[in-house]
Amino acid sequence: MRLRRARAQATLLFMNAPAEPLWSDTLTCRRGGRRVFTDLAFRVAPGEALIVTGPNGAGKSSLLRLLAGLGQPAEGAIYWGRANIADDPVSHRARTAYLGHLDAIKPRATVADHLALAATLAGTDAGNVPAVAERIGLSGLLARPGRLLSAGQRRRVGLGRLLLSGATLWLLDEPTNALDTAGQTLLVGLLRAHLAGGGMIVAATHQALDLAGRKLVLPGFVSPETIKVNSVIATLENS
Repeated sequence: MRLRRARAQATLLFMNAPAEPLWSDTLTCRRGGRRVFTDLAFRVAPGEALIVTGPNGAGKSSLLRLLAGLGQPAEGAIYWGRANIADDPVSHRARTAYLGHLDAIKPRATVADHLALAATLAGTDAGNVPAVAERIGLSGLLARPGRLLSAGQRRRVGLGRLLLSGATLWLLDEPTNALDTAGQTLLVGLLRAHLAGGGMIVAATHQALDLAGRKLVLPGFVSPETIKVNSVIATLENS
């Protein structure tokens, strides 16, 4: 009975923010002196996912960093309900968990060490680590050091960090990276459970993600030269 309760906790962990939507309607991002996207509009309500797609360089990772509060938009603002996230970055960090490209695995630290540290940093209960490890398929590897983990196992540690974060908003950058078929099935199950518990997800991906949600397609940068060429072609075609 205790184990079943622990599993349920590991599936729908401790979300620590009120039910408010995350949104913007005029978001502009610059990178390296150029505009990556302009006047971007989106809205994610509790229980919803936003799936962000687009070509390389379109600004998917840049958008996630802005949503995490790790950068400032060139124009516009990001709101949690009526509050600009930039006005209270500490509170925003507490309700946000970010899974990026890098796994941040220390070679000597064990799986248990990594998960316990994640719980400590988030202020959640480290006593849930065994149940979370079982949920992500690493219960038999708690004593294994990071240097001996496969890429897929390292990614599973990242999923465990999400569960232990207590965060309402999960920001995921290519979440299927390094995961095999079983790992991707596990990922989708965790994401669906998080949404069912009132959580929110913004996932940037090139791969199909079996998850219902709003779609946001970033078109990518179009240079002034390309615009001029397309204008000339259109003029010729219509003449």
